[in-house]
Amino acid sequence: MEKIRLQKYFTDCGVLSRRRAEAEIAAGAVTINGIVASIGDKITPGIDQICWRGQPVVNKAQNTGHTYIMLHKPPGYVTTMADEQGRPCVLDLLVDVPTRVYPVGRLDMYSEGLLLFTDDGALTNKLTHPSHSIPKIYLVKVKGTLDHTDIKRLTAPMELDGYMLRPIEAQLCKTGERDKGGNLYSLLKITLYEGRNRQIRRMCETAQLTVLRLRRIAVGALVLSDLPRGKWRHLTETEVQYLQNA
Repeated sequence: MEKIRLQKYFTDCGVLSRRRAEAEIAAGAVTINGIVASIGDKITPGIDQICWRGQPVVNKAQNTGHTYIMLHKPPGYVTTMADEQGRPCVLDLLVDVPTRVYPVGRLDMYSEGLLLFTDDGALTNKLTHPSHSIPKIYLVKVKGTLDHTDIKRLTAPMELDGYMLRPIEAQLCKTGERDKGGNLYSLLKITLYEGRNRQIRRMCETAQLTVLRLRRIAVGALVLSDLPRGKWRHLTETEVQYLQNA
């Protein structure tokens, strides 16, 4: 297996963020095969023994025989394994993943944020089944100034393609803000319990709201946090168990 930076190993294991790991390494609290680690050290997962404050650091989620990945999808990538039009695919961001994994659900080309991948077909089928109701949370930047009338219109019973949507939750986080160009915008936090095709964009269009940016920040208890855009990490054992039991 290819060597990776020590701080990345900590994030892959879900133990520490990159910045916290760097601080612990700098403080001399991390060892590699019994030797105090330094910033910039690289390790081979599964071969080198990593300890933090005397305790082994192991990515237990990888011992199940399956691989579970969280990607921070950037805008401009399609959620497919290949594209006939030659557009960038999310697979292009996973070139260093050791096994073949597939997306769980999707984000449209212009949306960004948390996207899950796995080679566990049973879990994929469970999470994408229409009866599954694990919440998906988004931050949505829309054009202009909003008020509670707009929220009521967005959360009112709505039908798309002859299908009555499940109720959603929408919270107005900011309104009347200005971007660097001086344009007014508002920020919504929207929670879905299903995943229809381009659902938020189409709901906003029906409610006469113009989406400027759409970012998924959480899937249930799994949070994007400080994972950089375009980067991925392995899920922790706790996160995998959460998805399996959800």
